[in-house]
Amino acid sequence: MSGLALGSTDDRHTKDDRRAKPARTSLLSLGERWTLAMRLTLSMFAAGLLGIALLWRVLFPAEGGIAELVAGLAALLVAVPVLSAAWSSLRHPSLHGMSDQLVALALVACWATGDLMTAAILPIVMIIGHVLEERSLLGSREAIDALGRLVQSTSILVREDGAHEEVPTQTLRVGDRIALRAGDRVPVDGIIREGAASIDTASLTGESVPIDAVEGDVVLAGSIDLDGSLLLDVTKVGGETTLGKIVALMHQAERAKPPVTRLLEAYSGHYMVLILLVAAGVWFATANTAAMLAVLVASCPCALVLAAPATAVAAIAVAARHGILIKSSAFLEQLAEVTSVVVDKTGTVTTGELKLIGVRLAEGVTEEDVLGLAASLGGASSHPVSRALADAAPGELRPLLREPREERGLGMHAWQGDAPVAMGRAALLAQFGAVPGPVPDHDGPIVGLCRGSRFLGWLMLADEPRAESRAAMEALRGLGLNRQLLLTGDRAPVARRIAGLLGITDVAAEALPEEKMRRVLDEVKRGFRPLVVGDGINDSLALKAGAVGIAMGAQGTDVALASADLVLMTSDLRRLATCVRLSRRCRRTIHVNVVLGLGWTIILVVLAACGMLGAEGAIVAAVVHNFSTLLGMANSGRLLRFDETGLVAPRRRVVNRRATSSAALQAAG
Repeated sequence: MSGLALGSTDDRHTKDDRRAKPARTSLLSLGERWTLAMRLTLSMFAAGLLGIALLWRVLFPAEGGIAELVAGLAALLVAVPVLSAAWSSLRHPSLHGMSDQLVALALVACWATGDLMTAAILPIVMIIGHVLEERSLLGSREAIDALGRLVQSTSILVREDGAHEEVPTQTLRVGDRIALRAGDRVPVDGIIREGAASIDTASLTGESVPIDAVEGDVVLAGSIDLDGSLLLDVTKVGGETTLGKIVALMHQAERAKPPVTRLLEAYSGHYMVLILLVAAGVWFATANTAAMLAVLVASCPCALVLAAPATAVAAIAVAARHGILIKSSAFLEQLAEVTSVVVDKTGTVTTGELKLIGVRLAEGVTEEDVLGLAASLGGASSHPVSRALADAAPGELRPLLREPREERGLGMHAWQGDAPVAMGRAALLAQFGAVPGPVPDHDGPIVGLCRGSRFLGWLMLADEPRAESRAAMEALRGLGLNRQLLLTGDRAPVARRIAGLLGITDVAAEALPEEKMRRVLDEVKRGFRPLVVGDGINDSLALKAGAVGIAMGAQGTDVALASADLVLMTSDLRRLATCVRLSRRCRRTIHVNVVLGLGWTIILVVLAACGMLGAEGAIVAAVVHNFSTLLGMANSGRLLRFDETGLVAPRRRVVNRRATSSAALQAAG
């Protein structure tokens, strides 16, 4: 397997010229790998020379000059990377650069005082510690980068003549047709044109239960074809696929600086001045060079610098495993501080699809007759109500109709044998001489049926809550988010009924997008920090106005990716509680790391200033300093054990996201 090619979709090639493009296979650039390798190699050579110097001093104490000469050569070897890193940090200031500058100052002081042994040992310890830190960070980054390798390096292209040819995945383009066999990973986003299969989307959404996909359904790059043969028409490739966008967002989030890091950077200059004053004060007060060197080394803020970034990288990797995309680690920290929840109704707490929930029959009419006729009429229209009724009855119960016609705003009518049949509003039924009975008390869509002048019955439909919606809202209340608001553009009776089913008492109905934003801003003015959850399309203003915005089930939805701070790749509302728990765990880990790093640094500086680290204080400080840094990294790594992927919904059908359903979503809520 090779990495996902996140290139442009405009690459042009012929069907006979599909050459693979080189993919990045390492988390570090060539320059970064060369720098680390050079530092490690020089430190190993220097360690060898230092060992010889120490052994010579023990075996031939009278010839200490030779031992000093060898130690000086070792110190010279490791001085090059340390001084070059310090010089680079002066041109490109950073928190890591501050540590390089302090170590370089200590190194120069060692040379100035003739302490060549310390001048050799100190950089060796710091370089090895730096390499271990990089390796620890790469472990979390590898979890992120692994997503980019969720596609096969080659794909089976179906030629126009039906022949199959294995080609590099990077060369596929929109419009190509590929074949998938059982066990294959889907290399691109596409629409199934032939076949049916169970699709495992766990790597994208965190759901362990497969979905059943059939002809006309969309499947996403990175998912796995478990048990069927499929022909797929390519709709998105490379960086335009859902997986490509996930990888891009995660790398963007990894590069973003957590708030704690930005705070430290703002005061880094003051910190450097303070440490230099303390070191100078120690030297003037005690004339103890070892204590001064120990202060410089002990004050290196590596543990503090890595407290937030290491945790953020681990949290981003964990979130991705749960099907949660985070645009910046800052949003993850802000999520831990939310105090209220504002949720959209249609498509968020409800399924976003109309379903038949009740039938009221006229006297002498059977339910099979009504449902069969409704399914036949519904199958001839693309109206949302008709689509909801198209599956109301199996094929054998559906009568054969001819000349179906749709009357805009009224309903459908056709001929069943010699009798006209109609389904829709009472006004349409009246055109055929039917006299409907009393309209049932129902807050959702309702349609009537007639055959000729005989009224058959009423069909009641509704957009019902998702199966997990009530449990999800209760879980949020269990986390202390008791203030919950249902925000919708739907009618008030519908909104109140859905809110009652979910245990939500505050409802804002018939709200336009601008009104939704104002309600969210009102929450902020009242002192709350609202978590806003929507479908990312008509809720974009509200998502932006909240403290944190989360878009639900946004596979391939550009509006959701653009407007929300977090994006859930699945529509399982239970992931909201997962987000909050992960954010609070992340915040606790950062706080522990900051206290650990700051406290350890202060204690170590005080001990060094008091001369309590001994004659080799700088070396002791370097070893203890690196130990504290690695301890913080290990604490951040514990976050990788966070696992709630066992939260799954029942086995389901894949959501069909063709143009018709996209239009319906844009009109919803």
